[in-house]
Amino acid sequence: MSKRAFLALEDGSVYEGYSFGAEDTTYGEVVFNTSMSGYQEMLTDPSYAGQILVLTYPLIGNYGVNDAYFESKQVQVRGLVVREHCLAPSHWQSAGSLAEFLQSNSIPGITGVDTRAITRCLRSSGVMMGILTSEMTSEEALKELKDLPRYDSVDFVKQVASDKKYQWELTSGNIAPTHHIVIIDMGLKYNIARILAQLGCTVTVVPCTMAVEEILNLSPDGIVLSPGPGDPVLLDYMRETVRRLVHQKPVMGICLGHQLIGTAFGAKTFKLKFGHRGGNHPVCDLETGRIHITTQNHGYAVAADSLKGGLEVSQVNLNDGTVEGLRHKEMPVISIQYHSEGSPGPQDNVYLFSRFLDMVEGKEH
Repeated sequence: MSKRAFLALEDGSVYEGYSFGAEDTTYGEVVFNTSMSGYQEMLTDPSYAGQILVLTYPLIGNYGVNDAYFESKQVQVRGLVVREHCLAPSHWQSAGSLAEFLQSNSIPGITGVDTRAITRCLRSSGVMMGILTSEMTSEEALKELKDLPRYDSVDFVKQVASDKKYQWELTSGNIAPTHHIVIIDMGLKYNIARILAQLGCTVTVVPCTMAVEEILNLSPDGIVLSPGPGDPVLLDYMRETVRRLVHQKPVMGICLGHQLIGTAFGAKTFKLKFGHRGGNHPVCDLETGRIHITTQNHGYAVAADSLKGGLEVSQVNLNDGTVEGLRHKEMPVISIQYHSEGSPGPQDNVYLFSRFLDMVEGKEH
């Protein structure tokens, strides 16, 4: 039998289970994701930096892990919470088990807990800080949790973003590149770069701290602002970068990039009670009335009533009415709160990258 472990939340609730992965102690903001598959993509998504991830689907790990499903260079979550993990995965691509994957990346996990109860708690009370441990008693864990830094107080973007420029490998065969797209890395998911490369783009990924002049000296045809973790209010340095770039080049923002476009034009953001994390969130396009099923992973949103500077809402969430898309009335600027690249989740919204490239060519505004 595995070692006993605890997940203790700041409201005093404690969930007892068994340790798997690394036998260690970790802490972070506890959030849940409702996707039924894609656990490796979630574990390596930089937007989960600083968080303990609860997966609502009851059996996790049944198809193992492999090198093809990384969305960044490493595991980004601080801890993983599951109802049951699979000890014997079965898939032709599997290169190991989930437990081995967590162990090799020094990430603690807990299994055998009631993830439905944890999810109900977070939906009722909102996301909260928690500590996952197989080394302390629950009383010791709760006491230590009170002195740990809050999630909202840390700039996680600088922890996960690349610190140097690099080129993404072109994957369109012998076709000559059509556009040069610069991605500003605030927690880039690799599938964004993969899709742009598949569409024939030369893709350059640059650090979020790169000066505007250096970015423009790369002669991009368009700029993509990547997703990323944490509170956009902490990113003054990126807000000023975005404010200047939108007057120079066509810009597309995804998730955190979407929020920064909003704030660069003077809008406000706010924290959602328990965030949007899953692969089946319905979004309505206001121009066409079409409903899109989207992949989402974010804890903050742009306040619709605070929009300024020519921005307008283009899409809304049908579950709670929050802003899911923005566009500028005059400039070539668009943004989406959800993940058009999926991974995990539906690929229904990959078309948005083609729409952005049309905007780069001046065909669409």
